[in-house]
Amino acid sequence: MDTTATLALLHHQRELLTEHGMAVLGTWALLNLLVSGYLVARTDRRTEPHYFHQMNAGWNIINLLLAVAGILRAQPGPVAGLTLAASLQDQYTLEKILLLNAGLDVAYLCVGSWLRARGACAPQRPERLLGFGRSLWLQGGFLLLFDTGFYFLYHRYAGALLALVS
Repeated sequence: MDTTATLALLHHQRELLTEHGMAVLGTWALLNLLVSGYLVARTDRRTEPHYFHQMNAGWNIINLLLAVAGILRAQPGPVAGLTLAASLQDQYTLEKILLLNAGLDVAYLCVGSWLRARGACAPQRPERLLGFGRSLWLQGGFLLLFDTGFYFLYHRYAGALLALVS
């Protein structure tokens, strides 16, 4: 297979992977919105579960917007004028974003722990801090798995692209 055909195939595979990854994120967001959206209205505002579901719903509005944008941005079809340099740039740009996101996910987990610790001794509305903290644990944990898993799946294409350089 010639370089142009190989580059087009790799591009197609990467973009399909991106679409599928964004579909996973969108599905997670929709499930969270449905479950937490339903339950936030049915929990007592003075309880930890209420704030847990409130944070989940808010968090996943953002996840859903990011997933839709990612799906719309993906271009698995043929791209006129696709170059190896542009493809490598796209590869490393998304890899850097995924690694940055993984770092942010760890920060979300840490903030969740901090909120839980603060909530354990808060004189006023500890249920809010505890619920928000638990939500950050759930969302940060999922996103850490998602971003690192997606990074490792996507990174497989870096070697194939670099092999086209020589």
